[in-house]
Amino acid sequence: MSILSPVAWVGRVGLSVVSNIGRAGMLAAGAFRALRKGDIWLRHLIPQMVAVGVASIPIALFIAAFTGIVLAIQASYTFTGTVPLYFVGALVGKTIILELGPVLTGLALAGRVGANVAAELGTMRVTEQIDALESLAYDPVAYLVVPRVLAGLLMFPVVVTFAMAVGIAAGWLTSLGMLDMATAQFVRGLRLFFEPFDITFALIKSASFGLVVTGLGCYFGYTCSGGAAGVGRATTRAVVAGSMVILVLDAFWAATLLN
Repeated sequence: MSILSPVAWVGRVGLSVVSNIGRAGMLAAGAFRALRKGDIWLRHLIPQMVAVGVASIPIALFIAAFTGIVLAIQASYTFTGTVPLYFVGALVGKTIILELGPVLTGLALAGRVGANVAAELGTMRVTEQIDALESLAYDPVAYLVVPRVLAGLLMFPVVVTFAMAVGIAAGWLTSLGMLDMATAQFVRGLRLFFEPFDITFALIKSASFGLVVTGLGCYFGYTCSGGAAGVGRATTRAVVAGSMVILVLDAFWAATLLN
């Protein structure tokens, strides 16, 4: 193997990253410009909100319910004999609201929503439907990208809110049924460290997750090439990239807003 091979590989990767950033920036700029064309994207916004948000509620609630159950059981195990049992409510509430509710829901929706958006737009790209829109002077960004991104931005916080409520309720029911706690004890712990800003923090995170997941899904689908195999690659990249960026944003918001 040539000594220049690693250098060449680094160069190819660097060029690919820069190229993707440039194309993503151009698509984002096009989406901002397309916001003026409300007559195109507005009629598609509600169906996309249903597809992105309403259809995602069952899986989000399923994940949140079992997360709340596990948190309550593990908290009682950890606190046994050392910490008052009502701290179970504090741990369940704080953890669900600040971290696991938004992040686990975001990761699940990165798989469901990000893959769906990338597959839809990728299929339209490889079957030349997007090219047909462009040839008819119909802005495909306003028609395809803007309603999906806005739906993610608006509906992720709604889905996360439902997930947080169900997760806390599941922790409460688990505490009543399995840990011999009274409702008053659980609520006492729940209110102990609660701050109204916790909800704001969770909604800010979830909105950014929605923007990233749908934006990356649109980017990888819109720039897809290579037939069916290309659609598969675009879908995989959208899910992986969306999940990675969610974790990066989670750390960013924690360092920025909780310091």
